[in-house]
Amino acid sequence: MRYLHTMVRVQDVDASLHFYCELLGMKETRRIDNEKGRFTLIFLAADADEAGAAESQSPLLELTYNWPEEGKSAEPYDDGRNFGHLAYRVEDIYATCQKLMDGGVTINRPPRDGHMAFVRSPDGISLELLQEGDAREPAEPWASMENTGSW
Repeated sequence: MRYLHTMVRVQDVDASLHFYCELLGMKETRRIDNEKGRFTLIFLAADADEAGAAESQSPLLELTYNWPEEGKSAEPYDDGRNFGHLAYRVEDIYATCQKLMDGGVTINRPPRDGHMAFVRSPDGISLELLQEGDAREPAEPWASMENTGSW
């Protein structure tokens, strides 16, 4: 058995691609527009997984956008906590969180311990960010930052 992908439904493709690709650094590996089914599938790979993902098509994050009916807005989805979270290992937890915060993302659980943080995507999907290797030394502003919201 091999893990292939996790699928999350999104309401705004542009906002989601900004979050996952521009802010987190993921790469779009392929896209499928299905006219008959009225949906778009966008497959993303973490930068360290990109080379292998091209060959095996895993591990990937699949963003699913269900096209709204004519004259209607996109279908709203729950806050994403019903399935848990996505987890990604990052090179520098502090730099990643700073980039996300600079991009307008709330750091729900700051990396006070230099090891773990939680944020949410524009569609409310909870993402766990884990420091690669050993935890970094606690540093400000993260060490004294309070939790915000839920994750």
